[in-house]
Amino acid sequence: MDTTNMDERQFVQEEEQEIDLVELALKIWKERKFLLKLSGMAIVVGLIIAFSIPKEYTTTVKLAPEMQDVKKSSLSGLAAMAGINLQSNTGTDAISPDLYPDVGQSTPFLLELFPVQVTNKDKDLSVTLYDYMNDHQKSAWWGYVFSAPFKLLNAIKNLFSEEEGDGSLNPFQLTKEQEDVVKSLQERVSISVDKKTLVITASVQMQDPAISAQLTKVVLENLQNYITTYRTQKVKQDLEFTEKVFGEAKDAYYKAQQAYAAFEDANRNIISSSYRTEQERLKNEMTLTFNVYNTLAQKLEQDKLRVQEETPVYTVIEPATTPLKASSPRKIVILIGIIFLTLAGGIGYILEKDTLLEKIRQLQQ
Repeated sequence: MDTTNMDERQFVQEEEQEIDLVELALKIWKERKFLLKLSGMAIVVGLIIAFSIPKEYTTTVKLAPEMQDVKKSSLSGLAAMAGINLQSNTGTDAISPDLYPDVGQSTPFLLELFPVQVTNKDKDLSVTLYDYMNDHQKSAWWGYVFSAPFKLLNAIKNLFSEEEGDGSLNPFQLTKEQEDVVKSLQERVSISVDKKTLVITASVQMQDPAISAQLTKVVLENLQNYITTYRTQKVKQDLEFTEKVFGEAKDAYYKAQQAYAAFEDANRNIISSSYRTEQERLKNEMTLTFNVYNTLAQKLEQDKLRVQEETPVYTVIEPATTPLKASSPRKIVILIGIIFLTLAGGIGYILEKDTLLEKIRQLQQ
């Protein structure tokens, strides 16, 4: 008996839900003209927004680093043939690939891009990247409208301000314009690393396709130079110190050699204890300086091999090419999104219209 009543109640609820859905569908169908008008308005607004946003072009390059173990093994074998052991000098990588994206977003790295000379696709504009980002960026019309009051306030503030910048680039104290350019580049320059293959992907988004490709190439070169400098800085310092000490040891050996030869030439056919003592002393001094000179010569060759060993070599998998199509804005997505939101709002208004009108009447009474 209880089971039968439950089934009946469930059947009644399902019928009520079906009736409600049918009523809602009919309600919406009656207002189809209103929804069509909203759709037309949404299409117009969507087209205005989509075509008002400036085009952006993205250039992407891929770079594969050389495997370190292969290079070390080959150089270690070459050094072993020369009697030099490099195994004790091998260590972990100086900079982790996981830090490459942080390097690309760092302020010093981006400041190095400011003086880069860029030329647009039509070749009628050739300026530094800083001037291009600061003076030649387009924005949607509403951007000019909203930014106009702030620009006016800044202009008035500059009139009464006594501080004048000299236009120089000081990494420790950037101007407002320089900081804005850095923030804009941080959004436009992207570097990522595949943790499995260690392939480096760098992409740059700009409003001009030619400038996008040019800047991507520079970013890639600067990243390689940065990593190379970081990894070889210590071994290059060791090489410079070894070269300095080697030069001093070489001069000392040559002086000791000349002193010994001069003593022999000046004391020929002389046999005495003082002569033999001085001769032995000069000979020992020459031998000692030669041993130091010979040891440092081997150390110098070892440091040269270490510099070559620590210098990374990269293979460009995907070079920088000028993009033919804009990567943004995606006009179809913008248009569909605005139409969907407009229809959703219109349907919501239709379904809640009676309730809203009733509340308005109650408030008026």
